[in-house]
Amino acid sequence: MTPSRQTLTIIVPVLNEAASLGELAARLRSAMAAIDVTWDVVFIDDGSTDLTLEGLRTLNAGDARFKAISLSRNFGKERAIAAGLAYATGDAAVLIDADLQHPPEVIGEFVNEWRKGYDIVYGQRLDRKTDGPIRRRLAQLYYHIFKALSRTTLPPGAGDFRLLSRRAVTAMNRLGERERFNKGLYSWIGFPSVGVPYRVAERKSGTAKWSPRKLLHFALDGIFSFSTVPLRLSSILGVLISVGAFAYGLWFLVYTLLYGIDRPGFPSLIISIMFLSGIQLISLGVVGEYLGRVYEEVKARPLYLVAEEVGLTGRPQEAGVGPVHVPPNGGGPP
Repeated sequence: MTPSRQTLTIIVPVLNEAASLGELAARLRSAMAAIDVTWDVVFIDDGSTDLTLEGLRTLNAGDARFKAISLSRNFGKERAIAAGLAYATGDAAVLIDADLQHPPEVIGEFVNEWRKGYDIVYGQRLDRKTDGPIRRRLAQLYYHIFKALSRTTLPPGAGDFRLLSRRAVTAMNRLGERERFNKGLYSWIGFPSVGVPYRVAERKSGTAKWSPRKLLHFALDGIFSFSTVPLRLSSILGVLISVGAFAYGLWFLVYTLLYGIDRPGFPSLIISIMFLSGIQLISLGVVGEYLGRVYEEVKARPLYLVAEEVGLTGRPQEAGVGPVHVPPNGGGPP
């Protein structure tokens, strides 16, 4: 029998979103008033440099359901989400962006699907009109490559806007890797899932936080975290080149025995050396990418550091890699 009053934690990563906090809070109140749940909101301030933290304190002072944690610096959205999931106490958690491109009104549809038995309910974008044409094409190409290289399937149009049941949250909290690709992790943990279509709205304020460099790093994290195919391709390419070189050597030996020695070809020699050198450097680079990620993992640093909690008491009770709380200046150990 479904409990009459379930609890829902809404997780909102924020980075320099002071201008949108008021409207976001108002729309969340309005949307949640129509849903029969007890709810709260946990903002994760990921090292904002504007008045975001002050705005979060003001929200909490006016409504205790709006809570926040402030990370000691910018750790990136993927780790900020991990922090929010560690602090989520509800029967389910909803991930939503602060820029209002994710409409809070869709949360009601998420809850309806969750009550039908789905552990993961993801928002499915109907279009990518808010992205430029180049970014849309690159995104499509990337997901085709990811699908080809990985055994993990990413639902088309799905992002971080989603609901996770308590057992899905617990599963995510058990994953302690530092180089996180949450889109892949949501699929990797399994559990019944379903998509809810929605249209992405225009940003109400601020600017996009994903630069081309960050997007490239994020894309590489996804591939190297979920596939070892690049390593295998390097090995296969090396074998093919070796077989080709051996075959060419045999052909050259037979040709020399039959027709004698020609004048050595300088251009072909240089091209061959440059080609093989490039292959070697690419292969070393691929190995280096994996080795660098192994290095990050074995250091076993915490995923994030919490500098301040707003409206929260105690520590998160479940997390794959627990946070470290940084005491205020002059404070003793946590």
